[in-house]
Amino acid sequence: MATNQKIKWNYLKMYISSHFKPRLMSLTLVVLGILSAGMGLKGFLLSSHFIDGGVTGISMLIADITNWPISILIFVINLPFLVLGYRRIGIPFAIKSAMAIAGLSLCVAFVHFPDVTHDKLLTAVFGGFFIGVGIGLTMRGGAVLDGTEIAALVVSKQSHLLKVSDIILLLNVVIFSLAAYFLGIESAMYSILTYLAASKMIDFILNGIEQYTGITIISLKSETIRKIITHKLGRGVTIYNGKSGYGKDGQVNDPRDIVFTVVTRLEIPVLKQEILKADPSAFIIQQSIDDTTGGLLKRKALH
Repeated sequence: MATNQKIKWNYLKMYISSHFKPRLMSLTLVVLGILSAGMGLKGFLLSSHFIDGGVTGISMLIADITNWPISILIFVINLPFLVLGYRRIGIPFAIKSAMAIAGLSLCVAFVHFPDVTHDKLLTAVFGGFFIGVGIGLTMRGGAVLDGTEIAALVVSKQSHLLKVSDIILLLNVVIFSLAAYFLGIESAMYSILTYLAASKMIDFILNGIEQYTGITIISLKSETIRKIITHKLGRGVTIYNGKSGYGKDGQVNDPRDIVFTVVTRLEIPVLKQEILKADPSAFIIQQSIDDTTGGLLKRKALH
């Protein structure tokens, strides 16, 4: 009997760990994101008539021109993008995003935030800071507060000429051009600063302080370099089997091991120095990595 109770208890703990905790963490991130974005809007931007980019920026611009409630505009203008997200990404994402956007609308309508400062530069920078943190946390929680990314993703898949970043940039050029016309050049310029601050914070929240870089090393001394990376620097490596191609020595098909590793930006100078010390003619390729999952990413103990 005691054994059965223990099995049931272990099963319950496994269920909570695999189902309840991730959902609670996701909900916490979305709620914190809503509060942060609300602080950016009501605590900084709205009183100064600065705007952000994307659907939020469109809502703020229309609210400034027409005096319609921004809380309603944020939700209504995002509706078509939520429908698009439902059709292209799936119903769980659409429902979670709809709840997040509705939460932001209610937060803007009913939650009181202090008007922190009237300094225009501080308003632009910290307004963007809080909005960027809010959007980033919400995306970490599996939802969005702004439907622009959904539309850009769909359009980029249908067009081979435009990337997601290109579409978002073009949309924001239009938004800030309209802001310059309706709100004035100065407000538009401060709004661009707000957008840049928000973009940087979104990148920081999504990618973290340790942005990773992939390093590919092609060398005749690949085994020596592998030992340097794994033993001296404490990083994991992957070895590819390759062949040399056509170079100054003519066409050669000698087999050659290719070493690949992932490091943080701070570790790149030390890594290059050690590699070139072992082989001054080593060919080193760097490539940016937006995100990584699993593998030996943390430094191993060197003892």
